[in-house]
Amino acid sequence: GRTPRRAPAPAPGRPRWGLRVAAALSGLVLLTGGVGHAVVTGVEGGVQRVEAIPRGDDRPAAGPGLTVLLIGSDSREGLTEDERRRYRLGGEACHCADTIMLLHLSEDRNRVSVISLPRDSHTELAAHTLPGTTERHEPHEAKLNAALSHGGPQLMVRTVERMTGVRVDHYLEVGFVGFMRAVDEIGGVEVCTTRPLHDPGSGLDLPVGTSTLNGGEALSYVRAREVDATADFGRIQRQQRFLAALAHRVADTEVLLDPPLLRRTVGHLLDSTRADPGLGAAEMLGIARTLSRVDAGSVEFASVPIARVDGPAPEWDEEAAERLFAAVREDRPLVPDHGDDRDGDTVPVDVDPRGIRVLVRDAGAPGDEAAARARRELAADGFLTAPATDADDADAADGAEPGERHHRTTITHAPDRRAEAAALAAAVPGAQLHEEPGRDAELLLTLGEDFTGVRRVRDGRQPVSGSGGGTGEDG
Repeated sequence: GRTPRRAPAPAPGRPRWGLRVAAALSGLVLLTGGVGHAVVTGVEGGVQRVEAIPRGDDRPAAGPGLTVLLIGSDSREGLTEDERRRYRLGGEACHCADTIMLLHLSEDRNRVSVISLPRDSHTELAAHTLPGTTERHEPHEAKLNAALSHGGPQLMVRTVERMTGVRVDHYLEVGFVGFMRAVDEIGGVEVCTTRPLHDPGSGLDLPVGTSTLNGGEALSYVRAREVDATADFGRIQRQQRFLAALAHRVADTEVLLDPPLLRRTVGHLLDSTRADPGLGAAEMLGIARTLSRVDAGSVEFASVPIARVDGPAPEWDEEAAERLFAAVREDRPLVPDHGDDRDGDTVPVDVDPRGIRVLVRDAGAPGDEAAARARRELAADGFLTAPATDADDADAADGAEPGERHHRTTITHAPDRRAEAAALAAAVPGAQLHEEPGRDAELLLTLGEDFTGVRRVRDGRQPVSGSGGGTGEDG
């Protein structure tokens, strides 16, 4: 996916949470033990059933594979007053979708794709009746996350289907109370950060290095919005990384071999879960077996490509987004196995390219062909790329040496982003590094006349596995 420089500011007075939908996924993974069927059937009654799948002929055509819409709601039901205070969870819930993901299992069940949809994306909601009322609303513009509160799960599914062209087979929604309790039940989840993470809005306060998060701390980690300038987009990356870490933790514990612990953990999740009637025990077990069987390198993570977010809502890169969702509809990998014309071996670097945010501009040639090519090839290795804005152009002009702006390829970075800049420099041979105090978290890649292309890179700390950038092999 591509990450823009700035995400829209939060609405005044309403903190927003990126509920960890990884809870739903991890819950499914937990069901894969030998006693899985007995556990699932024993606690399945805790799942609230909702009519989420629309009827009618105006839906996208069914395609190969299986697609589940995963929703994280901002429900606070079941939280204690102490938890509300400690984890900054005061205020009333808006009953909105705080996290929105599409989970696609390939037809052969050998590949899993997870796509995050920015909750603030602008859309039009179809005519609907407000849940629990007779109040009728005609079609109107809104943010994507509002579909859940305006028309319930069915409007949520219909809106996602219209925006993506992907047919949704099942609906699964988890409240963050169940997520917190499940993380606590398995003894917490380990995360690693290369810089301190502080967010007063969520209560997140992590030092550099490795930390084991309890349920409340994990919730703070995945819902933090003030850690960096990208707000929702940085949060999406943390959510996806936490998903991988959570699955890794489950696989490394005795959970699957401890039926009572398994039952308690799954029970916590399902107590705050809503699903369509068709997603029963047999279907859950089938999905769980797929998630447990696929190689880590065959789990792909992506977010919707963004053109820019200098308005009130992120603007999708329609052409790139269509390519992404076409891959889902056609049951193809999101990231081809480097299906480009780059030659040479993959170069190991000291940091993971996935999660490094890069703004790209072309200063050395007319048009934007070179920048588009660079964005595409960097994204294939996991870099999160977006076109530079006018403000970024001004920054580049201020930071370049006289007479050099249109000739030399330059990577502009903040002082605390030297390792990430070095990884990008390995991918763009000959690029000159330029340190700029006060710069945001994103790197700015300015392509000059000397730009010749992008070289393949990978995280040298991880074994070679899977289908290239954008996968979950470091989970």
